[in-house]
Amino acid sequence: MTHGRGSDLGLAIALGLMLALSAGVIARDDVLIKQAQTRLVAGQFYLSASVDFDFSETALEALDHGVPLTIVFHVQVRRSDAWLWEDSLLDQQLRYAIRYKPLSERFEVYRLPGTKGRDFVTRDAAIRALGEFVDLELVPLDTLKPDTDYEVGIKVFLDVEELPLPLRPMAYLKPSWKLSSGWSQWPLTP
Repeated sequence: MTHGRGSDLGLAIALGLMLALSAGVIARDDVLIKQAQTRLVAGQFYLSASVDFDFSETALEALDHGVPLTIVFHVQVRRSDAWLWEDSLLDQQLRYAIRYKPLSERFEVYRLPGTKGRDFVTRDAAIRALGEFVDLELVPLDTLKPDTDYEVGIKVFLDVEELPLPLRPMAYLKPSWKLSSGWSQWPLTP
C-alpha cells in the first residue's frame, strides 16, 4: 500500500510539472502592448497605442504561404472599480488583417471589413505597421461622471476563427497559435 501512495504522489508531481511547463509555453509574451496613451482634444478622448507582435514560426510560415492573419484590438472604457457585469462606456473591437500577396510579392495590412490597405515590401515592416494605431476615438469627456475614476483596457489577440477551415483544429490545439496580450489597463485622465 505504501508503494502505491508514493507512486500516486510521484504521478501528481509529474502532472503538476507538466501543467506548469505547458502554462509557461502558452503564456509566453507573444503580444506586448508597449505604449498606450490617451489625450483629450476638444472634449473628446483619443487613444494611440503601440503593440509588438512575436508571431510563432508556425503563424509566420502560414502568413508567408498566403494565409491571412486577423488581429483583434479589443478596447474598453470602464469605471475603475466596475463590477464584471456592469456595462462599459465603450466596448469596441477593431479587426485588422495582414496577408502576403504573392503576385506583387508584398505584404498588406488592412482594416476589416474591407480588402484594401497599405502595402509593405517586407514582412517585418507590415507587422510593425499592424501594431501601430493612432487617434482611436474613445468617449466624450461629458460622458464621464465627476469624482469617478475610469480606465482604458486593451487586449490584442489573433482570431483563430478567421483562419481557413482546415487550419482551425490545429490552431485550437497548438500553443503556437495562441497569440494574445491579455488585458492591460491604464487610467483615463483628462
